[in-house]
Amino acid sequence: MNKVTVLVGLQWGDEGKGKIVDILSPYYDVVARYQGGANAGHTIVFNNKKYVLHLIPSGIFTEKIKCVIGNGTVIDLEALNEEIDIVKEENIDISSRLLISGNAHVILKYHKIVDAINESKSNKIGTTKKGIGPCYFDKYARRGIKIQDIAFGVGLLEKISDNLENLRRIFPESYELKELSPEMIYEELLNQFSKVKNLVSDTHIFLNNMIKGNKNILLEGAQGALLDVDFGTYPFITSSHPTAGGASIGTGIPVNKINSVVGIFKAYLTRVGEGPFPTELFDINGKIMSERGNEFGATTGRHRRCGWLDLVALKYTVLVNGVTDLVITKSDVLDVFDEINVCTGYDYKGNIISEFPTNPKLLSDIKPVYKVLKGWKLSLNEIKESSDLPDNFKSYLSFIEDYLEVKIKYISTGPSREEIIINP
Repeated sequence: MNKVTVLVGLQWGDEGKGKIVDILSPYYDVVARYQGGANAGHTIVFNNKKYVLHLIPSGIFTEKIKCVIGNGTVIDLEALNEEIDIVKEENIDISSRLLISGNAHVILKYHKIVDAINESKSNKIGTTKKGIGPCYFDKYARRGIKIQDIAFGVGLLEKISDNLENLRRIFPESYELKELSPEMIYEELLNQFSKVKNLVSDTHIFLNNMIKGNKNILLEGAQGALLDVDFGTYPFITSSHPTAGGASIGTGIPVNKINSVVGIFKAYLTRVGEGPFPTELFDINGKIMSERGNEFGATTGRHRRCGWLDLVALKYTVLVNGVTDLVITKSDVLDVFDEINVCTGYDYKGNIISEFPTNPKLLSDIKPVYKVLKGWKLSLNEIKESSDLPDNFKSYLSFIEDYLEVKIKYISTGPSREEIIINP
């Protein structure tokens, strides 16, 4: 039986999905990205060099794997072309291995301008200002521009002109929008598209034909489940569905063809941008996590807020994603701690809550209830077998598994491909 697996981040993003996709790719024939855009960076170490991919699926560094950018993504063609050039430096033949959905929407200059305007306000969300939200807004307002619109070209300039004029009415004080020319956007778009037009395909047909041919497919999400537009801490969310349900919508693979969900989480917790974070640390422990974990965003370079692992939030995302297997990453960051706190409940005005509330006001008012576990005080980096792991680390894993009722199948102990343990 062929495998169709969704790989999803279970926290606020930055869980280490890129490395895990890179490791799992040899067991699959296709890796497909199903949502998000250039606002999410997946870091991969290949040939002793670090690469950050924002749009091209992380499986591109695995020989012979077909990579698909699905219809659920929003594509910045300029950023995509830059990534293609980077990948080509490793002598990877993009032309035979990368497919782009004609139904994917395109990010234009005015989307980025609007994103920056919105983020300049007092009630900012903390976006990457890459134009992702405004592009998805246009998509659902039925005035978006798809890849296939550029391919056919009919009425494209008029559509760009109408969209730009509409934005000028909404943001009359924006000098940047006033200065933009529809003709300039149009010409740049055609130029950028010319470099990738041979990669455009009906990817939903390709993917379903691969399933018919008994091929294995790995579906790669961006960001994390707690940023999902429906299931995240709204409004401090992304504009798409990083959850496993988004994989079907974002690729055209029917839900009944998906047979496993791999959920990835850090051994601690991080968040970039605004929004509630119950276990956030402002003490020396948070500083240690930040420094040891090199907690800076792969896309923006912004500092990531750090805190203890929140099992209440994690159980919630395990539930809504239907997780069948777990991956724990950055375990080695906690090597130096004498004691490790794990959140197992919330105290809200004297009442203990055991379910994760997505309401940001409520989340801001709760206090985490911790279980204190002993640290292992040994380096995990050189360990290759699960039997050789420190006893206290094994206890840490067992506590998490018992709470979540799902097995941790993979243990990442460092950034490289080789630093991974399969837990039997």
